[in-house]
Amino acid sequence: MKIRCQWVNNDPLLKEYHDKEWGVPIHDDSLLFEFLVLESAQAGLSWNTILKKRENYRSSFDNFDPRKVAAYNDVKIEILRNDKGIVRNRLKINSAVSNAQTLQEIQREFGSFDKYIWKFVDGKPIQNRWKNIKELPLSTVVSGKMSIELKKRGFKFIGPKICYSFMQAVGMVNDHTVDCFRHSELQKSMKL
Repeated sequence: MKIRCQWVNNDPLLKEYHDKEWGVPIHDDSLLFEFLVLESAQAGLSWNTILKKRENYRSSFDNFDPRKVAAYNDVKIEILRNDKGIVRNRLKINSAVSNAQTLQEIQREFGSFDKYIWKFVDGKPIQNRWKNIKELPLSTVVSGKMSIELKKRGFKFIGPKICYSFMQAVGMVNDHTVDCFRHSELQKSMKL
């Protein structure tokens, strides 16, 4: 029997996400944007709620193509506000659109969002060694700096906690507890 992080329950969707995605380094701009949107949408809700809506998000947000999302107009935003398959919070939807526009500016400046965002961890994942879930921080100095810099550039709905959740999701930190089978798998894959 595999030992998993304590936050994973018997929900098959959570298990699948934990076992295959959470903490795996992502360097694709569309996927990075997807997690920015999803982590912002998750604020105040459970991650499981967002995972259940993920496919609807992909469909509603043009597979998180920042170019397409950045061009959304008031009509499209109103359609999203009435879409029961996503979180219909006006601020969260508006922030996804404006964040896509800002992300494009970063792509022009740095060549990719990936190059820009991974500089916060010097291009390689932070390898934590937490013994249990209670040790995991909600935010860190790094996520605080990321939040401040992203806000200065114009990002919205992007506080230190959202930034840290984003970092966990996209593999900028390995926050699997040391007893979890994924901790050592990810740690080994980083050394290859």
